[in-house]
Amino acid sequence: MERNSVSLFETIQTLLDNKRYSTLRDILNTMNPVDIAAVFEDLQSEKTALLFRLLPKETAAETFVEMDEETQQLLIHGFSDTELKEVIDELYVDDAVDLIEEMPANVVKRILRQADPQTRKEINEILKYPEDSAGSIMTTECVILRPKMTAEEAIKRIRRTGIDKETIYTCYVSDASSTLIGIVTIKTLLLSDDDEVIENIMETNVISVNTLDDQEEVAQMFNKYNFLALPVVDKENRLVGIVTVDDAIDVMEEEATEDIQKMAAITPTTDKPYDRIGVFETYRARIPWLLILMISATFTGMIITGFEDALAGSLVLSAFIPMLMDTGGNSVSQASVTVIRALSLDEIEFKDIFKVIFKEARVSLLCGVTLAAANFAKIMLFDRLVLGNTGITVQVALVVCLTMVVTIFIAKLVGCTLPMIAAKIGFDPAVMASPFITTIVDAISLFVYFQIAQAILHL
Repeated sequence: MERNSVSLFETIQTLLDNKRYSTLRDILNTMNPVDIAAVFEDLQSEKTALLFRLLPKETAAETFVEMDEETQQLLIHGFSDTELKEVIDELYVDDAVDLIEEMPANVVKRILRQADPQTRKEINEILKYPEDSAGSIMTTECVILRPKMTAEEAIKRIRRTGIDKETIYTCYVSDASSTLIGIVTIKTLLLSDDDEVIENIMETNVISVNTLDDQEEVAQMFNKYNFLALPVVDKENRLVGIVTVDDAIDVMEEEATEDIQKMAAITPTTDKPYDRIGVFETYRARIPWLLILMISATFTGMIITGFEDALAGSLVLSAFIPMLMDTGGNSVSQASVTVIRALSLDEIEFKDIFKVIFKEARVSLLCGVTLAAANFAKIMLFDRLVLGNTGITVQVALVVCLTMVVTIFIAKLVGCTLPMIAAKIGFDPAVMASPFITTIVDAISLFVYFQIAQAILHL
């Protein structure tokens, strides 16, 4: 696949160099806008505008939406006002809003200047909604029907107005005051008699979202109900727009990327591809957490310093510190990631915290006992007999194994409770799976280790 894409790009590049524009147009007409956009991103800057002008108007708009921000800016700067207006006129309103949100102020002014008054009004309406809300990702371009229409009248209306709508499969029924009262699908209309009235065939149990609902919750509804589009209403239940499945998928990808970055102790800053993020921008996203983690790790050092006498009394204990810390870190990661995922899918809520704790406590004991038994055998058979480490006694092995059971128990309880508490107080639970939490568990496991060692070995 990769070899074929390279070959296609080389073909397009050769045709451009040889000015074979007619052949180029024929090739582009057979390609998907997403693939065409990928070609543009690899082209030399002076040839992007030329190639773009070869695209049919509708394909050009669809391709433009799929391009990255840098390529879009490059094209806009090369467009005449007429060309820019043609592209803006072909964009759906939500795509135009996304474009405006990513562009510099001078480019935004030029885009709005070329948009027709109605489009400009709709763009400004959407821009008023808070970032990451349902209103900010919706489009106002949907088919609206009236309850007293017949199926025949509805189909005629769809034919007349549907060409400019983002989706026509699901149509929305509202009254004179724009209150959403039902939905009806194209399938239902086509299978109904021509004189059948909409209010008799529409679905009145409508699932909708409010303009101020969080976009992540909206995206989860698509996953839950398998919608293609979801109506958006205001506080008075008036229909103001719809969110389509393509926008929901973008939100899911964006939120997943953000969560992964937080879980890796990286400050989410951009949705650019990795190879288009500058060195300094990457540095700024990573250095704050690295500083925090470095400082938090001093607690581990303080604990080791505080128990220097215990270590001096049995130096062999220090050999097991990395294993115990790693096991604790792995355990807290397992629990926290599992709970965070369940929270994001609405499988659990804060009210389930005691049920989760009870489950994780049993899991931790099973894991702890299993690992402790395996570790005891490993210490006594491999470390003592095979490696000949005579400093390892049954008491030392017992200290290590007891510590492992307690560490895993504490780690899993911390890992399952902190994300739920964070979600309850409005904090992003994804941060609770970051290495920062692991350093806390490391410090706890060391403290437990030395306390058990002093109790059993009498150090």
